[in-house]
Amino acid sequence: MSTLTDDTLASLLQGPRARGAFLLRSILDPPWALRIADRAPLSLVTMLRGQAWILRDEDEPQPLRPGDVALIRGPDPYTIADDPATAPHVVIHPGQRCTTLRGEGLSESMRLGVRTWGNATDGAAVILSGTYQMHSEVGRRLLSALPPLLIRPVEEDDRALVSLLEDELGKTAPGQELVLDRLLDLVMVRILRAWLADPGAGAPGWYRAQHDPVVGTALRLMHANPAHPWTVAELAAKTGVSRAALARRFTALVGEPPMNYLTEWRLAVAADLLRDPDMTVAAVARRVGYSSPFALSAAFKRVRGVSPLEYRRTLTTRPQQPLGV
Repeated sequence: MSTLTDDTLASLLQGPRARGAFLLRSILDPPWALRIADRAPLSLVTMLRGQAWILRDEDEPQPLRPGDVALIRGPDPYTIADDPATAPHVVIHPGQRCTTLRGEGLSESMRLGVRTWGNATDGAAVILSGTYQMHSEVGRRLLSALPPLLIRPVEEDDRALVSLLEDELGKTAPGQELVLDRLLDLVMVRILRAWLADPGAGAPGWYRAQHDPVVGTALRLMHANPAHPWTVAELAAKTGVSRAALARRFTALVGEPPMNYLTEWRLAVAADLLRDPDMTVAAVARRVGYSSPFALSAAFKRVRGVSPLEYRRTLTTRPQQPLGV
C-alpha cells in the first residue's frame, strides 16, 4: 500500500480510538442469548471458543464462528445468542447495567473475575467484546461507511493480537487500561484495513479514489492542510491535469465535487477542535481555512444546523456515550 494511501486513511483512522473502552470476556453455556441495548456507537465482538449468532432486528441471523471478528455499528440494539431460536434472557442497558427481561439486576451474580462474567466458569462459548465511544467527527466519516454488521475472519497474522488482548484482560497492572485500549485499536484497524482492501467489500468511493494518482494526490493535499485556501484550479495544477478533468474525475470516484468534500473535511476537523475548551472559534476557523469566526459559523450552521458555539454546548450537556458489552 502506498504512502499516499496510508497518509489519507491514517487521518480518518485517528477518530475511532479507544479511550477507557469497556472490555469483557463472557463465558457462557447454552442456552444463552444477550440483548445488547446499550446504544454504543461501535462494538467489536470476537469468538474465542464456540459459535454464536448475531441477530439484528431487520436482518437475517449471521453466524459468528471461532476466530471471526464482528464490528457492529450502533446505536440500534442487537442480540447475540447460542442459537437464533434462543430467546434473550439477559439485557445489557446503557451504562453497562445488566438485567433480566423483567429488570432484575444480574451484574454481580454473573461476575466471574476481572473483566469476566457469564453463567459458567468453563462454558462452551467464550466471547471477547469491546465497545468504542466516538470522540471524533473525523472518524465518523470512516465509520459511517461501514455496514451495520461487518464479520470477517481473523487473519493468521492477527491471531497473536487477539490472544494478547485476551491475556491482558485478566490483568490489573498499572497502565492496564491504556494497554487494552491500544490492543483493541490494533485489532479494529486491522479488520477495517482488510475490509477496505477487499475488492468485493463495497468500500466507499473516497477509499477507492486514494489509489488514483490524480484524485489520491488531491485528497492527500486537502487532508494534510485544510487551512490552505484550496481551489480546484490549484489542486488541478498540483496533480497535473486540467481543472475540468480533476473536477470530473474527483466527482466520479469520490461521489461529490472536490470543494464539497473539502468543506465537509474542514467542518469535521473543526468539530473535533471545538472539543478543546481552550480553543476559541476564531482559532478553530484559522486552523481549518476560514477567514473569520463568522465565516466558519455560517458554514457550520449551513451544513450542521447549529453554530460552533451551540455545537460546543452540546458536548458538555450530551450524556456520555455508553460503552457496551
